[in-house]
Amino acid sequence: MLFPFRFELKTPAIDDRPVFVTGNFCAWATDLEATQLQPTGPGHYAVDILVDESLPDQLEYKYYRGGEGSLELDDEGELTPNRSANCADGLAQDYVPYWQWGGQPINLGHLPIEETHYIDIPDADEPRRIQVVLPHDYLSNDQRYPVLYMMDGQNIVGEGAGYGSWKAEFRMAQLASRRQQGVIIVAVDHANEGRMGEYTVEARKGKPALGKGDAHINFLINSVKAHVDATYRTLPDAPHTGIGGSSLGGLLAVWAGLRRPDVFGRWLVFSPALWISPGVYAAVQRQPLPADTRVYLYGGEAESQYMVPALNRLRDSLQCPIDDHCAFLETAVDPNGKHEEWRWSREFGKAVVWLFF
Repeated sequence: MLFPFRFELKTPAIDDRPVFVTGNFCAWATDLEATQLQPTGPGHYAVDILVDESLPDQLEYKYYRGGEGSLELDDEGELTPNRSANCADGLAQDYVPYWQWGGQPINLGHLPIEETHYIDIPDADEPRRIQVVLPHDYLSNDQRYPVLYMMDGQNIVGEGAGYGSWKAEFRMAQLASRRQQGVIIVAVDHANEGRMGEYTVEARKGKPALGKGDAHINFLINSVKAHVDATYRTLPDAPHTGIGGSSLGGLLAVWAGLRRPDVFGRWLVFSPALWISPGVYAAVQRQPLPADTRVYLYGGEAESQYMVPALNRLRDSLQCPIDDHCAFLETAVDPNGKHEEWRWSREFGKAVVWLFF
């Protein structure tokens, strides 16, 4: 005896490949016409099948797109375990964020273009490296793009240095698979031993190396941004210009947004080192922000006992500045999040989409 079962799928990753489901109900056969899902709306698919009653109570199944090496992937771009559903329910409703391409976790044709520049920096012996990550189709159109300036450039693209990488190029390729409008990422290297000084604004007694952040913000605006705007097709206004980073880089992003809200209208603030800059909360409350400012805050509960409370305090300060000028805020807390690049990488794509689109 046969009984009906319906699979419904939602996926934001749009391409022309057909969508199938396979499982123990069809002996894991592939490319069967009867198991091809049909579009029911943008990003929505469904198929009705007949299941033999001799099967176990639990259906095991997996989605894939037409052809080999096209299995479903999770938010990390990793293969997913087999799904299961109770036959008696008669319905499975699922979500797939990404798909393999030829056995790869991304469509290699969506990898961004990467270019490297060296910018002179005041009072430094060597120019500073910046890595510019352009949308994969940048050279084939005349579109202008928003720009996100990221601190700690050594750890933003590629394999990273020392602590791993955000793999921003991978995240941008994932977004391109969803036909998401592109963003230019500019990864600005830190000063190695001088990093703490460059990324802090407030000086501290007995710590003469701290408090050079204002000079670095000026460098980012007058040298880096000026060069990028002159070289690439950017949208240079504040609503299309972001600044971001993690830890000390996240702290500097806050200060840069406060010092120059006319330049940086988008803040990406991950696991900020707020402990080193106690004056930042009052500074936030004193500074009226343009109404179209957007701020994405992220922190992990496993980073330290202080991270999430400090992040929430920053959020509350941003929500209550003078004159009722309120930033548009999103706060994400990972209950298992630690202070590490791969966690920030996982959140990066979500933050970029929320900030700019």
